[in-house]
Amino acid sequence: MGRTQIISKSTVCAAIHREPNLRIDLTPWDLKLIQFDTIQKGLLFRKPPNDNTDASSLNLIHHLKTSLSRTLDYFPALAGRLATIEHHDDSNTISVYINCNNAGAEFVHATADGVSVADIISPVYVPNEIVYSFFPLNGVTNCQCISEAKPLLGIQVTELVDGIFIACTINHSVVDGTSFWHFFNSWSEISRGSDCISKLPVLERGFLSESEYFPIRLPLWSIETSGTHTPPPNLRQRVFHFTKENIAKLKAKANAEIGSTNKISSLQAVLSQIWRSVNRNRSLDPDEEVLFALGIGVRQRLQPPLPPEYFGNAAQGEFVSMKGRDQLEQGLGNVALKMNKFIVAHTDEKIKNFLESWGKNPEILTWDSLPMKNNACFASSSPRFNFYGNDFGWGRPMAVRSGPANKVDGKITLFAGVEEGSVDVEACFLPETLQGMGNDTEFMQLVS
Repeated sequence: MGRTQIISKSTVCAAIHREPNLRIDLTPWDLKLIQFDTIQKGLLFRKPPNDNTDASSLNLIHHLKTSLSRTLDYFPALAGRLATIEHHDDSNTISVYINCNNAGAEFVHATADGVSVADIISPVYVPNEIVYSFFPLNGVTNCQCISEAKPLLGIQVTELVDGIFIACTINHSVVDGTSFWHFFNSWSEISRGSDCISKLPVLERGFLSESEYFPIRLPLWSIETSGTHTPPPNLRQRVFHFTKENIAKLKAKANAEIGSTNKISSLQAVLSQIWRSVNRNRSLDPDEEVLFALGIGVRQRLQPPLPPEYFGNAAQGEFVSMKGRDQLEQGLGNVALKMNKFIVAHTDEKIKNFLESWGKNPEILTWDSLPMKNNACFASSSPRFNFYGNDFGWGRPMAVRSGPANKVDGKITLFAGVEEGSVDVEACFLPETLQGMGNDTEFMQLVS
């Protein structure tokens, strides 16, 4: 398979720098991720018709850069840089904010000679080396955007033999998945000819205006780069596809097992099915605790709720814990019910208590603070995001893939499938775990 070659790198700024003095202070949801990697997602397209000449290729790149520039008019945070204010008092602390100075985003044009669309979507296992090469700013952590003034947004457009891969890397202390896809959706909207975007981002942080701890003061060490996270080289990835019909079967089974009709959601049923298969195939001690990390969106859980267009992080993580034996013996419904209870417990009161207590005593997450043994799974992304509406002017994408950022043994990335109501699960595990899942009849009978 061919190698990815960089054709050019450039900086794209907003076409109109509307608010040169705009400053956005980071919240607890933003800052707790400062030591982690960026968000990296990309879309695979068929090559536009008649796009087989150097001139047409350059025209496409020019069009994408121009439309990106116009989109950044509405997303000043992504064209800015992270900046700090040191507090030289007894606290010896620092505050972090986004300086919306229009320093610009990184834009990379690349080619992958000899690589076709089929090379990406046909293999049983994701060809990690080639897919990862489609992403910009690989290895950059969120806090490096402070110490090294790295861009908060990177775009790479890679031309394949018969396709185009558009990859996006954004600092995870600036966006969560909702805001990531809000930007991506808006860029495609401008690219296909719209004069303006349909959903304006909301940048205000008014929900923290009454907190005595905002802007938040962090210890100086918290923004120091502690080294990059490199995925273990032996990790493999496989995309498991759940059809709408099979998801309905899982949901019905989970609810029936707990004597309910609709308490368990479709997503909770799917995640529980995956988690049980993972633990069947990890050869764990049945008395060992197994963990599942859930990212819980809180925009609509706060009272009053944050607007859907709130731009930034608005999610909290929670580890669901069970004994391995119980997780396998109690059935799909009870595992899903355990997840359901953790999610429902994220009330307005709990969320506000977190914001206030974190502001008072910031707890910075690091890779060392996470349970990195082989007893944990980490779910990210959501099939509710709009992946396949990203038509840049020549058709819908064929597939979505993620980059190397934040990859560990146990990472589960959720995407909508191409068919309405279906779900694709990008599972990142050790080879023996994935092989076991592929041979797991109870799991695979509902996977296509």
